[in-house]
Amino acid sequence: MRKPFIQKYTVNKPSVSYSLTIGFLLITVFLGVGVGTVQVSFKEMVAIFGNHLLPLSFQTDSMLDNIVMNIRLPRVMLAGLVGASLSLAGAAFQGLLRNPLADPYTLGVSSGASVGAVIVIFFQLSLPILGLLTLPIASIMTAFITIFIVLFFAKKIEPSMKVETIILTGIIFSSFLGAFLSLIIALSGQELRQIIGWLLGSVSMRGWNYVWIILPFFLIGAFLLVLNTRELNAMSFGEEQAQHLGVNVQKRKQIVLIAGSLLTGAAVAVSGTIGFVGLVIPHLTRLLWGPDHKHLLPLSTFVGAGFLILADLVARTVIQPAELPIGVITALIGAPVFAVILMRRRLKGRG
Repeated sequence: MRKPFIQKYTVNKPSVSYSLTIGFLLITVFLGVGVGTVQVSFKEMVAIFGNHLLPLSFQTDSMLDNIVMNIRLPRVMLAGLVGASLSLAGAAFQGLLRNPLADPYTLGVSSGASVGAVIVIFFQLSLPILGLLTLPIASIMTAFITIFIVLFFAKKIEPSMKVETIILTGIIFSSFLGAFLSLIIALSGQELRQIIGWLLGSVSMRGWNYVWIILPFFLIGAFLLVLNTRELNAMSFGEEQAQHLGVNVQKRKQIVLIAGSLLTGAAVAVSGTIGFVGLVIPHLTRLLWGPDHKHLLPLSTFVGAGFLILADLVARTVIQPAELPIGVITALIGAPVFAVILMRRRLKGRG
């Protein structure tokens, strides 16, 4: 089988792949910060960043400074971290489950995180110490509870915890939690619009607090997955083959599932439900640069971050001054792209 053009010339030169993906991410960051109702030029951005990040004293407009540092930059950072988290988790799940159709929502983690957030919104909960952070913290907690329940039942059903058992258990719990969400929506009154808006996904008006919330969870989850790249490569050939290579399959499987769920839960907690990022981006990255998780994980992270920044840019500019939910944009872009990828795989399989 012939390799894609980009993979053919970069698979043996990781520096080229990383240069392309990091360059793509930086371009999207500058576009996300500069484009909007008020345009910010590259020169103005450099001056503002220089004043805040370096001991420089460029003359800048106070209004532009506020727009960049307090509105757009945290929004871009949050979109990037959410996209990176979902893509990284998706790449890990696809490798672990040996299924390119797998994504961070396969195991019901997204539904679990959504339940926590919807309960907070529905009952107007606000813990004394956490205040406005009650919603994301509750989402992360329910996401963790969901994955532990899924793993517990999968282990009870089959001690070896085969991939098929984990997927089926995740689908069962996802369906149950989806029904619970529908029940809450049906009972909602004034909270209905807020709940629906949150479930459609958004990074609007979150601020730096939400960036600091997701950042530690992203770093921990990414660190755990990077430590297990060799094991992911081994498990992508099958559990029995991985065991022959000396991999403690059950232990490593649990670590990958927990790390991926941590990333997904934190992303859903701060942005709501955003689909197709964890499904399409890792799959596309694998087609372009190969299946080696040593490079697949970081490359998917960069591409996913840049993709969601662009999706958010489209969401807030396409019908200005109104905004579209970012989940709508990712679905409109992701679904056709994934359909094309799937059709190409089927045609190659027949050929």
